[in-house]
Amino acid sequence: MVRFRVDESVTDEDAGELWPVYQSVFGDQPSQEAWQEAVWDRHRVREGFRLARAYDSSGALVGFAYGYVGGSGQWWTDSARTVLEPDIAERWLGGHFELVSVGVVEDARGRGIGRGLMHALLEDLPQDRLLLMTVSDPSDPARRLYASEGWRVLGPGLGEATVIMGKAVDRTSSRG
Repeated sequence: MVRFRVDESVTDEDAGELWPVYQSVFGDQPSQEAWQEAVWDRHRVREGFRLARAYDSSGALVGFAYGYVGGSGQWWTDSARTVLEPDIAERWLGGHFELVSVGVVEDARGRGIGRGLMHALLEDLPQDRLLLMTVSDPSDPARRLYASEGWRVLGPGLGEATVIMGKAVDRTSSRG
């Protein structure tokens, strides 16, 4: 059984808990300090920040997902504007919720934890546009997950072999 938790603010202790999972999944930073300085400390203070965590039955953290509201003046939003078609950029960028990372430790993959993290993180968001960047290979597990949840490719990503995907949230079907 997996337990999900969502927070809208975090502490340095939370960063310490996330770091081993982040490092095992992404492995793109030389140390926790470098990751916090380069990425985490800037992201966690952004408007609309949310963090979802997944804990296994023993209480161990096995995955996380986080994002925030994207807007002009932020590196990713401004960079995405340069690669997307102008009409797509105009429609999708600014005031969107940006799904920055979804990570699940290797031993816990294939059990729906990534999907559960996304659902927990994105539940009841006020934004009607969701964006992320992922690998361009349609057979990649992450890409397949996003596609199965209704995300579609909007255009090329910011790096080699990446794409930007978006999902429009239909608010009419949830009212009742």
